[in-house]
Amino acid sequence: MMLLEKTIESIRELDAEAMEKARSHQKNLIKPYGSLGMLEDVAVKIAGITGEVMPQLENKAVITCAGDHGVAAQRVSVADQEVTQQMVKGFLNGGAAINVITRHTGAKVICVDMGMIKPVDDPRLVVRRVGSGTNNIAEGPAMTREQARAAVEGGIEVATEQIKKGTQLLATGDMGIGNTTPSTAVLAAFTGFPVDLITGKGTGIDCDAMRRKARIVQQALDVNKPDARDGLDVLAKVGGFEIGGIGRSDPGCCRIPCSRGYRRLYLRGRSDDRSCTGPTLCGFCDRLTPLRGTGS
Repeated sequence: MMLLEKTIESIRELDAEAMEKARSHQKNLIKPYGSLGMLEDVAVKIAGITGEVMPQLENKAVITCAGDHGVAAQRVSVADQEVTQQMVKGFLNGGAAINVITRHTGAKVICVDMGMIKPVDDPRLVVRRVGSGTNNIAEGPAMTREQARAAVEGGIEVATEQIKKGTQLLATGDMGIGNTTPSTAVLAAFTGFPVDLITGKGTGIDCDAMRRKARIVQQALDVNKPDARDGLDVLAKVGGFEIGGIGRSDPGCCRIPCSRGYRRLYLRGRSDDRSCTGPTLCGFCDRLTPLRGTGS
């Protein structure tokens, strides 16, 4: 059995008893039940993942995966692809926005090269390179199916390594100039949402460029015809190495043994397609229950 299938098979259900106890605890607090909104739902889910009503999550990390995209040649971003490498150096040196946030929360940043065009020579960088940037999805598949699997399994390995070192809470993030174009294509493929509705300005392109970007996304879908029933097919045809990376980190977080079976807590850092790539890429939406972030 290969790593991806083994990981999926290892995932266990949430602890229903712990979740119910967490809800009961919330109802006994001196405040209106539900007044903290989603925060209370997150607390209940944490209880279900850890099997503890009041877990102590002191060791935290953000896995930030980086990769470049061939579709950047279509001028879908205001930034050059060199910025991917520059931002990775910023992550490693503690100068990016995520570094500020993690300093305040006591978390560490783990930066992973999933497939940048220009590699960064730094011992602090985790290297899981699948290729030197993806192909242009407006013209054909982003990668082969074998590369898509390698990306998924690479992310599982990174998450597994961190959790074995004692990390209890993982968030994921990504970096790659042009990556909101494939991420929009992934979201459209999985959901069927109209491309014009879900295409955004990314790095701050103007309205004309955004309309061009939407046309490129639609062209990628028409050319590649990703199968929404097959997550690896979607990733291979219109995804990215780092998109697979953060999607694959998520199932990796779920499989590491803790006191009550195979559960681990993780959060996603972006608010676009990444909220669905992990479960769907690995084909177990009904078994994987992420705590989705609201953005980064």
